[in-house]
Amino acid sequence: MKRKKLDSELVHADRQVNLPQSGAVHEASNNSVLFHFDDVADLEAVFQGKKNGHVYSRSSSSSSVALQNILAKFESGKYATVFSTGMAAISALMFSLLKSGDHIVVSKFLFGNTRSFIDSLMRFGIDVDYIDTTKVDNLAAVVKHNTKMVFCESIANPGTQVADLKNIGDYCASNSLLFVLDNTMTPCVLLDAKAVKANLLTTSLTKYVSGHGNVLGGVVVDMGNFDWTGFDNIYDVYKNVEPDALGTTQIRKKGLRDIGATLAAQSAHLISTGLETLSMRMMKICENALKVSQFLATHNGVTKVLYPGLPEHQQHVLAKELFNGNFGGILSFELDASIDVRSFINALDMILSATHLGDNRTLILPVASTIFYENGPEQREEMGISDTLIRMSLGIENADDIIQDLTQALHM
Repeated sequence: MKRKKLDSELVHADRQVNLPQSGAVHEASNNSVLFHFDDVADLEAVFQGKKNGHVYSRSSSSSSVALQNILAKFESGKYATVFSTGMAAISALMFSLLKSGDHIVVSKFLFGNTRSFIDSLMRFGIDVDYIDTTKVDNLAAVVKHNTKMVFCESIANPGTQVADLKNIGDYCASNSLLFVLDNTMTPCVLLDAKAVKANLLTTSLTKYVSGHGNVLGGVVVDMGNFDWTGFDNIYDVYKNVEPDALGTTQIRKKGLRDIGATLAAQSAHLISTGLETLSMRMMKICENALKVSQFLATHNGVTKVLYPGLPEHQQHVLAKELFNGNFGGILSFELDASIDVRSFINALDMILSATHLGDNRTLILPVASTIFYENGPEQREEMGISDTLIRMSLGIENADDIIQDLTQALHM
């Protein structure tokens, strides 16, 4: 039978990937904390990693596994591990795979909370270099003998810088470096992460994947293309599994189990249902973002627009190649000095002032005074974030209505 298109497969994923019982189209939400074993030998085997199963829902349950199966499939990965938030996924990954004395290279354009966490890692003996990831030469210039990991985002928030993903992936593969990519802005319907040789993906499922602003979640996807046998931070106790599962096993044990950032069963259910409309929502969001960016770029009340879909964006050609002709749902802009930022945002009617992105609703906020406030002026300047920068996350409303709302606010 001919394989269905991605948007069709997303709609039917749960019933086809997980085969729910009783003809259900979704895996049932399993709220049990504990799991009984008729034979204690089976309990021991699951604890020791010799057999698949659930022993305690902080570590795993049928609800979390059902979602993991779907996410691994659609990102073309080997294994997935879900967490209570996207930041929990990033934190657990780095906590479980790094040790004092390691060196990592990360994008200087990182989302504020991610950078805050990585700054904290430095206090535990992790050496960090922040670089401009739009050019792979910047990576090659800082790699050391103890470099373990390269971490970046596909599209930066809020500056919309696009990382040189293919060349970074090639460089990491040639030098046996773990390439970790946050693809929150570009889930599977936009980016083929395996094609750029990413080894681990981190995604905030709270954003585009679930899409409705009603659930938190995160995931780490192991793409199955990294030689974990050469990664010397793997604990001996976890080396009893298949070689391609070494990284995921350690993330699940030291990251998920020990830290305890478990995704609730009901949250897993909500994310899987939101995933059904991901393709449709993402295409509409990208279409709206392009139209709104083009409008803002021609308005005399706007002095700068940052969006990869605009020809003048420095990584426009690269973005077009990487993201299947789409450019994501985030844009940022600056107003003419004669327009007060707060007054402009307060004058908006339909567009919501809120700290979130990837929602069905169009959202807006001033960046420097909110989500990047703790980073301070020096870090913000390094990231290219001005004091007057405004970020918009486009939703699925009619683009003409979004533009009309912006127009009336710009003329208040």
